[in-house]
Formats: sequence, C-alpha cells, structure tokens
Amino acid sequence: MNLLFVADPLETFKTYKDSTYAMMREAQRRGHTLAACEPRHLHWQSGGHVSAHVRRIRLTGQEAPWFHESPLAPAQRLAALRDFDAVLMRKDPPFDSEYFYATHLLEQAEREGARVLNKPRALRDHPEKLALLEFPQYTTPTLVTREAQAVRDFHAEHRDIILKPLDGMGGMGIFRVREDGLNLGSIIETLNRHGEQSLMVQKFVPAIAQGDKRVLVIGGRPVPHCLARIPQGGEVRGNLAAGGKGVAQPLSARDREIAEALGPVLAARGLLLVGLDIIGDSLTEINVTSPTCFQEITDQSGFDVAAMYLDALETALRENTRA
Repeated sequence: MNLLFVADPLETFKTYKDSTYAMMREAQRRGHTLAACEPRHLHWQSGGHVSAHVRRIRLTGQEAPWFHESPLAPAQRLAALRDFDAVLMRKDPPFDSEYFYATHLLEQAEREGARVLNKPRALRDHPEKLALLEFPQYTTPTLVTREAQAVRDFHAEHRDIILKPLDGMGGMGIFRVREDGLNLGSIIETLNRHGEQSLMVQKFVPAIAQGDKRVLVIGGRPVPHCLARIPQGGEVRGNLAAGGKGVAQPLSARDREIAEALGPVLAARGLLLVGLDIIGDSLTEINVTSPTCFQEITDQSGFDVAAMYLDALETALRENTRA
C-alpha cells in the first residue's frame, strides 16, 4: 500500500513515544510505502483534484536521523490524494479553524476517490469534549454552558468540580474547584471570557488518583490494555503532557463495557481509531483527532498496538475495494 500521513512536521516527532511513528514503522515493516505532508500543504484548484506537496520517506531504524527523504523536484512532490491507497489524518489538536478547513479539503478528496481515516466528516462531528454528550449513561455529571450562574449552581450541587475549555489539549486550562469555591469566579471569567466562550464542567472523580485511563479502540474493538496516566506532585491532571506517569494495565470490566458499547457505533461512522478517556468508571472524553499511547502500551504490556492498527487498516481497505 501507498500511505500518506497528514501530520505535524516530521522534525518535531519524538519517535520514542510518537504513535504516528509507530504506525509508520509497522507499515514499512509490512512493505508499505510512506509519504507525509502537513495540513498546510493541502490544496485544491477548480478543474483539478485535492493535492499536496508530499515528502516520500523511508524510516532508518535509527534515533537520528529517523527518516530518509527521497530527493524530489517540486513538481514531483505534488500528488493527488486519490492516488494513495489511504490517507491517514494524524494532525495533533488543537481543532482550530485551520484543522476544520483541512477536514473539508479531505472530504473533497474523498469525493474524488480518496480513502481518508479517520473520516473527515466524523472528525468534525465528534469534537473531543462534546462527543460524550451522546453517551450520558457512561459519564460523570457534566455541564456545558457559557453562563456563569449555571456553573455556580453546578458547583453548589456537586461541591467538587473540574472546569475545562472545550478546545484544550494535553490538560491545558483544567481547573479544580473544591467545596470552598475558592477562585471560582475568576476561573469562570478566564474560561468563558465573560460569557463569550463555552466551557465544560464535570463532577470531580476521586479515582483520578489511580489514573486517567486512555482506552484505545481500533476498528470497533478495544485494545486489551490501557494506559493509566497518573497525576504526579499534587497535580489534578494525569495527562502525560502535564507530567503524568503512564502505567499500562489490563482493561477493567467497566473499561471494556464502555469500549465495547461505543466502539462499533464509532467505527461505523468512519472512526477507525478512537481514544476513550475513562476515570474510575466514568467516560470523560472521546478523542478522535490523533489518539496516542501506542508505544507506551506496547513497551509495558507487550501487546503490539501498531500491528492491531495496521491489521484494521488493511481490512478496512480490502472491504472498501470489494464494495
């Protein structure tokens, strides 16, 4: 297969933990060819197809340089997305306006015959904080609002709450307010910009002390191990980007229940790879843009997550060909 990864700049990859790198490595091991571009390299012109200036690469197996790029003239680098066997959208959040525009270009590429995963429309339809609203039976009490008084009322009811922006990533902008309500007003003003921006509020789940679990679902099926991201040093955030410690562990019965309920639903919508965030028994986020933790889970548990992903990708492409 000829694969195109739409991702962040290759030079920024931390290969020892990058899940996109793990996908590339397994794909190359299977004999597939690799190309990469950034969302800014996508373009469309009337009378033509959605195309990109791509980099044809081969992994070296070394820490540095970790890839070799085939020297190509500018005209040779231009490629139509429809000419690849699969286009893998792996750009990290934030889901900003440019990410949104990229999904529209990718959806046009689909109309021209490209196979894009995760599906662009599904990326737009499942914002990572709000996607859980469809599955309230699995969540902790949650509020989405712009109204300061609604947040105060929620705090009065639940006493210990978490507040976070809808467009945050890596634990950015997350606050905990305990029963004393200290700084609640200031935090609301910071997050909702005096009523101009929506925020999410959730009842605090004490089980965060045992970790914010990333449960990966591939092709509708859960990976048998998750990564519990455990807060360190008095932090309330378990995110690895915020200093959390990642510990791989088998799925609990509740983890598996949630993953098996949501997995087939989301896969049917074109979401080949999903990352569920579960604290204790409660679903807190559904990540679809660029789910991570492949290498941490594989290194600690021995379960090859990248191989499971490539199996699912190859199956999806075969089924698409038959259709």
